[in-house]
Amino acid sequence: MIVDRIARLNTLRVILASASPRRKEILTTLGLRFEVEPSRFEETLDKSQFAGPDAYVLENAKLKALDVCTRMSDQDYDLVIGSDTIVVQDGQILEKPVSEAHAFEMLSALSGRSNTVMSAVALYTRCGPGGSLALARLFCEQTQVFFAELSPALIWSYIKTQEPMDKAGAYGIQGVGGCFVERIVGDYFAVMGLPQHRLCKELAALMDEGQLEAK
Repeated sequence: MIVDRIARLNTLRVILASASPRRKEILTTLGLRFEVEPSRFEETLDKSQFAGPDAYVLENAKLKALDVCTRMSDQDYDLVIGSDTIVVQDGQILEKPVSEAHAFEMLSALSGRSNTVMSAVALYTRCGPGGSLALARLFCEQTQVFFAELSPALIWSYIKTQEPMDKAGAYGIQGVGGCFVERIVGDYFAVMGLPQHRLCKELAALMDEGQLEAK
């Protein structure tokens, strides 16, 4: 999607509005040059005010990116990438666990069942310092993840690795938690935190439309 455009993309100043090492890894794998400016947006939105989990995660991604855009308003940049990921089961949003007991509760609920990972992305573009800011793209990719049966002892052993504690849904598919996953339907990278295929597709479209112009 962007293999033939990466040299032109790398003439732009691209900002990743996230401190997530997984998102950084995904962008780095693409060969994209970018800077990391973590969003300071506090994820305190009232979930009950949204029509569904997808609307909630889209708003989080948008506000994360917008926070960075606002703080960098006097700087020259071309693109800000904001993203948010949640795990949903039975209509309930599972974000990062707040304690080991909470992680155990989440993983017990996921055991032997499927869950849906929603990863939303907001792409803001701007023409020069002080230039007009535009929400060029806002999208969400959903991936179904099927878990094996997990014993309480296995869950606690996993929690003791501390891997679940900074992950939505209390598991990381790219780490030890991946051994619990029997199969997925959708984008593996979206489960990691950034839907690689869709992102590349949208970046290519923005370049073709002239919304991202190489310098």
